[in-house]
Amino acid sequence: MSPSRIAQIADVLVNYSTRIQPGEQVAIVGPVSASPLLIELYRYALWAGAFPQLVSRFPEATEILLREGNDDQLQFISPIIEYVATEADCMIAVMSEDNTKALTSVDPTRQVLRAQSMRPVSKRQLERMGDTKDPFRWCGTLFPTNAHAQDAEMSLSEYSDFVFDACLPGFDQLPQDARAFAAPGADRDDPVTYWQTFSRWQGQMASYLTQRQDLHVVGPNIDLRLAIGGRVWLNADGHANFPDGEVFTGPVEDSVEGWVAFTYPAVYRGNEVQDVRLRFEKGRVVEASATRGEDFLIKILDTDEGARRLGEFAIGTNPGITRFTRNTLFDEKIKGTCHMAVGASIPGTGGENQSAIHWDMVCDLRKDSSIFADGELLYADGEFVVDFAQRGVVATSGVGERSMGRLFGGE
Repeated sequence: MSPSRIAQIADVLVNYSTRIQPGEQVAIVGPVSASPLLIELYRYALWAGAFPQLVSRFPEATEILLREGNDDQLQFISPIIEYVATEADCMIAVMSEDNTKALTSVDPTRQVLRAQSMRPVSKRQLERMGDTKDPFRWCGTLFPTNAHAQDAEMSLSEYSDFVFDACLPGFDQLPQDARAFAAPGADRDDPVTYWQTFSRWQGQMASYLTQRQDLHVVGPNIDLRLAIGGRVWLNADGHANFPDGEVFTGPVEDSVEGWVAFTYPAVYRGNEVQDVRLRFEKGRVVEASATRGEDFLIKILDTDEGARRLGEFAIGTNPGITRFTRNTLFDEKIKGTCHMAVGASIPGTGGENQSAIHWDMVCDLRKDSSIFADGELLYADGEFVVDFAQRGVVATSGVGERSMGRLFGGE
């Protein structure tokens, strides 16, 4: 990725996604492999008048801890992590792995113990994200490496272009009806204009769905019913994840009925589980299977009581992401898909499920598939069929504008 592209992404992350203000404490977190982007983020945060702190991460240390640490060490919370969770005004987290499979052979029970120990930290961060008086702002992104490119079955150059195009798309990638939402006189070559326009368009979907009571998703790979009455659908528009592009909510916890066969591998903490199939009764996973990685799937689902319930249901909308790359940050935004996460609900949706995990899994809806909302056809073969504007639907604000965040990548 060229220096100019890196600078553009840093500019958008600081001045649009997180909207860093003078005097704020900003944690910039990521592995050393992401140094080019981390340094540019530090530079732009300084220019914004903030007090940035670089928090470098060494993936090898995580592997050593999980393999060789005792139980007390696995459960120890670093004061640096405590600072980020309790003191920082904002965090920009960069995912960038040299080896995305480094933890594949690590005992899942030790990974679960570490995840359970981190639960109070995650809970505190999520609480602060929903605090209207002193909100904690989060944005997660990715810096390309050969490991991520290999997962996506691309060269590093091709994958870097994919990441750049997903983060900084051209205005002409927006659906025709969405372009009408651009502000008069806006610079259509400006990436911020793209995301502002996208936000207004997608906000109509979120507002419409918030007024519905139930969904029925049906197709070759899914037949699922879930209640959404009283829950809020959020407009993910580039503030909490970057790139972004989805509308999501927390379904009523005991309402989910039916089955889903996920069309893409489910990737969690470097582990790839293939052909995941889940069956729900009264909101709980009662049957789970996979053709590869089934033992890992079952162990993660048994992490705690909440791990077998859905904390999220979402529809992917990013027109610039059309292929699966084995990275949740991008895959959950593929236009024409839905995804759902077993585990923790996301603040702001009204979801109440609590768990140490949040594992997103993606299902393709682009062929012979439909979503019905309160019995009315909402979505067919990857496209919304309801004319929200004609119905006078008022767009909701984006996730970041509501001071709500979400974690990416199944964490």
